[in-house]
Amino acid sequence: MAVEVIMPKLGVDMQEGEIISWKKKEGDHVNEGEVLLEIMSDKTNMELEAEDSGVLLKIVHGDGETVPVTDVIAYIGAEGETVAVAETSDRLEAAGLEVPKPPQAESEEARPQVSLADDEYDIVVVGGGPAGYYAAIRGAQLGGKIAIVEKAEFGGTCLNKGCIPTKTYLKNAEILDGLKIAAGRGINLASTNYTIDMDKTVDFKNSVVKTLTSGVRGLLKANKVTVIDGLAQVNPDKTVIVGSQTLKANKIILATGSKVSRINIPGITSKRVLTSDDILELREIPKSLAVMGGGVVGIELGLVYASYGTEVTVIEMADRIIPGMDKDVSLELQKVLGKKGMKFLTSVGVEEIKEANNQLTLVLTDGSDVIAEKALLSIGRVPQLDGLENLNLALDQGRIKVNAYQETSIPGIYAPGDVNGTKMLAHAAYRMGEVAAENAMRGNVRKANLTYTPAAVYTHPEVAMCGITEEQARKQYGDILVGKCSFTGNGRSIASNEAHGFVKVIADATYHEILGVHIIGPSAAEIINEASTIMESELTIDEVAQSVHGHPTFSEVFYEACLDVLGEAIHNPPKR
Repeated sequence: MAVEVIMPKLGVDMQEGEIISWKKKEGDHVNEGEVLLEIMSDKTNMELEAEDSGVLLKIVHGDGETVPVTDVIAYIGAEGETVAVAETSDRLEAAGLEVPKPPQAESEEARPQVSLADDEYDIVVVGGGPAGYYAAIRGAQLGGKIAIVEKAEFGGTCLNKGCIPTKTYLKNAEILDGLKIAAGRGINLASTNYTIDMDKTVDFKNSVVKTLTSGVRGLLKANKVTVIDGLAQVNPDKTVIVGSQTLKANKIILATGSKVSRINIPGITSKRVLTSDDILELREIPKSLAVMGGGVVGIELGLVYASYGTEVTVIEMADRIIPGMDKDVSLELQKVLGKKGMKFLTSVGVEEIKEANNQLTLVLTDGSDVIAEKALLSIGRVPQLDGLENLNLALDQGRIKVNAYQETSIPGIYAPGDVNGTKMLAHAAYRMGEVAAENAMRGNVRKANLTYTPAAVYTHPEVAMCGITEEQARKQYGDILVGKCSFTGNGRSIASNEAHGFVKVIADATYHEILGVHIIGPSAAEIINEASTIMESELTIDEVAQSVHGHPTFSEVFYEACLDVLGEAIHNPPKR
């Protein structure tokens, strides 16, 4: 089916754009990412790239024409395919003709209803984590008869073993940090002595998890989704077997999520070696903890136990912790956490674990060793494929391969979320699940754009990012602009005893497009959502500079970093 090329909206004020020149002509084959044409708005010129590969079937508007934003300017499709050129709404209305609604705008009542047997469903969703329950509810909103199968508890890794439990524990670490600075703020506590009751800590965490998982079940039932507990066995004919029950599906959404990744080294099976799942149930505080892996989970849980008084040593094979983050940010975080008592060994791995006298000796690849009471294995997660063995799906290093519509190598079977390994983040899974459901119900009409998905590390201070790093930007763009502003001079940060860290903004030098935003400091995980929205909306640095940020707020630092890209930051010293 031919895809539309539309006049893009390059800024909030842009209403139309002029086509300067087409770089391709009708009949030419174009590849995704190849330049199609050059356009001009009232603010800038830019080259428009093809979002799909195929043949340029029809140019609707030629050189020199001015076209309203979002109007179709061309079609790309398969060779020999014909297209009926859609007229703009304005021209149809001017001719007294009815403006057709796009497929996604049709009411549910207008959609043909097909009677299904009791065991038949429009969609059967396998897995009740973020991608799964989101897909099930979205499918129900679109008028589908939906069933969802979950083998354990709804909410997946995020609610049960990841995002929520760790954030509950990290709040404890934040409270303990607050106690340490209380006296300096004039709060004289009756006693500075405190103890950690791990039984209450674990029980509170479990109560938070139960509240949220129960809420997911309630939402599913409220949307009339059939909830089935058990392990699903999925077959190529789109039947799903759960125990003695067989479900028949028009479409299937595989949202089976992920599981803890393990390494095969001597001693790894010791009971003193905990996974990120295990440590969340630990009801005692170890005197020492060796964390194998300096990624997000290892750093977050390491900080929790460091705040409890545990001697924490992080072992990371890369040259720095959180290696996926911007280098300046990860090095700053390492420095701050070092002051909190955490130790870091980088550019080294673990090749063997020995156990004796109620302690572990981790033998490292450089010949040194680390002695600890317990160890945390935190080297990431891998897709969970249990129950999918009969499908013979195309895989890429153990991850289910999907296209932009979240569809697998089997038509009509979709696989959003962690199981496809694209972005193992709950909020990315939400979007992929939503897209998969819409495509399963309506045909492949929507792609999952995850380019501006934010990511965060919930340490104290927090770390967050959106877009690409400075190193990546220099490789891809060459000439870039970098702006930076510190929280050390920010009024609210100083008043909150959180005057540490910075915001770093990266933009291309030609159009001032924002390429990446990187933050270490207070409320970083909240501020990054503003950056993500700005980047998704394709606002330039110049447009952000025209906005007004409230005072006193932490987000002013982001605004000042944007101004610094232009050399106009008021609260930064002059650049030399």
